[in-house]
Amino acid sequence: MSAVLLPRTQFTRAEFLRMLDTGAFDGKRLELLDGELIDKMGQKPTHASTIRRVTKLLAEIFGIDRVLVQAPVDVAISDRDRNFPEPDLAVVREAKPDYDDRHPDGDELILAGEVSDTSLRTDAKAKRDLYARAGVPEYWVLDIVSRRLIVHRDPAEGLYRTILSLGEDDTVSVHAAPEARVLVADLLPRPR
Repeated sequence: MSAVLLPRTQFTRAEFLRMLDTGAFDGKRLELLDGELIDKMGQKPTHASTIRRVTKLLAEIFGIDRVLVQAPVDVAISDRDRNFPEPDLAVVREAKPDYDDRHPDGDELILAGEVSDTSLRTDAKAKRDLYARAGVPEYWVLDIVSRRLIVHRDPAEGLYRTILSLGEDDTVSVHAAPEARVLVADLLPRPR
């Protein structure tokens, strides 16, 4: 007997934002990806501590006012109607006063990043492609399970042209700050 796929409801960004405004999702952390609501679930301690560790590093390099933590960013206009992603971390080129009234566009970022423990498939494919089409110049996926950092750079025509997989013993820097090198192992939680 084959499995029957049940119909799914697709949401637009406008519908998603209206439901947020009414409190329909109070107490939940959701994001909209390709019309589907993705439950960001509770964070494991390793996920939360990794976000704190990378936030501290990015704040030391760029200043805390330019680092966004789990805040929405706007994607390409062609993707906005069905997507409202919330990267774990992002760095804006400059802290603009109008971010009080809007979210930064992808091309206003230096970096977007995800800490991935259970969401690698989504982070390394769906979000990667969204950020590339939005013009985010650099996208990091910190893969906690495999203890590696996947660096995506040079977006063109909706794809990242350069993808590097770095192990714990490798060093990395944000392309916009090449002098600030860090060991990948220093970004990751302690090995178990």
